[in-house]
Amino acid sequence: MATDSHLRFALAVHSAIGAGGGNTCFSPYSVASALTLAAHAARGGTRDELVALLGDPAAQTTMLREAAQLTEEGARGEQPELAVANTLWADDRLPLEDSFKTELAGWPGAAVASAPFEKEPEAARALVNDDVGRTTRGLIPQLLPPGSIDRDIAAVLVNALYLKSAWKLPFREANTKDAPFHAPSGTHDVPTMWLGESVGYAHAGGWQAVQLAAGGGLQAVVLLPDGDLAEAEAALDQASLTSLLGEIRFKRVELTLPKIALDVPSSLTAVLRGLGVRTIFTDRADLGGLSPDPRLAVSEVLHQAVLRVDEQGFEGAAATALTMRLTSMMIDEPVAVTVDRPFLLLVRHAGTGALYFLARVVEP
Repeated sequence: MATDSHLRFALAVHSAIGAGGGNTCFSPYSVASALTLAAHAARGGTRDELVALLGDPAAQTTMLREAAQLTEEGARGEQPELAVANTLWADDRLPLEDSFKTELAGWPGAAVASAPFEKEPEAARALVNDDVGRTTRGLIPQLLPPGSIDRDIAAVLVNALYLKSAWKLPFREANTKDAPFHAPSGTHDVPTMWLGESVGYAHAGGWQAVQLAAGGGLQAVVLLPDGDLAEAEAALDQASLTSLLGEIRFKRVELTLPKIALDVPSSLTAVLRGLGVRTIFTDRADLGGLSPDPRLAVSEVLHQAVLRVDEQGFEGAAATALTMRLTSMMIDEPVAVTVDRPFLLLVRHAGTGALYFLARVVEP
């Protein structure tokens, strides 16, 4: 199933990005969108490595397209917002395959745009960043940092996402108070919300899960381990997560939950190499489905995720960029439910199970 592959991918990337501990946040939806588009462009071993990580590109494409549609009305009269953009920015010197442009056209928010990477790399960087900033409502104004674009870049494939929704059962602001949170750095008082309602709940496999419904057919699922988060995470795989989510039933819950404000930029290049996606970064890359130029290879995969959770609901933005350069050089392999303690947070599309965000919160 596409959802099973998506969860396996999400947990694999989460484990790799969070290997050092600390707060993490990324958008499996955004990263999977960019990489699935790359899989449609890839051929041979380059494609095989992406498929091994993502699952079948056709099935993933169907799920990702469906998850770009909200399925219900808003909560309490507030309309949820979901904006998705998938853009191929290409230098005029790079010929593009019509078949890839046709594939891209079927994706939400699709566009092919020109950017002067060779002649004016800084102007091209500004074009991409401004477009991402518009899609993410200003939450991600600079996905491509200074120095990330030079004259060798020929194309950048970007997915951008913005999501905002209100809780169907909001937390009362009057109930928010400072409460202790037991973090690795010590116990700190943090602003903590309280809710006493009938919500989705499960306790199985060493985890408590609390599912909060939001407008648009969206859900946030708090995953609180019975014991140490690092040990519980190491044992959390697709099957056990699917089983835990399947156990959720309505139950009266008194939930205390810290307010969350995360802004996490990540370079995923080393992460993806560690997960077996290697050829696409070398001069052996075959992106013949995107361009007939045989020199095209991915130089870097950049990602940023912003997630805010408060009494009224949640707001998140994410963007992923695959920068591609023309190269004949080998790129060296690098050497490489009282929620008062670290926890995980999923924000997902109820209909498809696609994960818009997967966060680890150890220092709220």
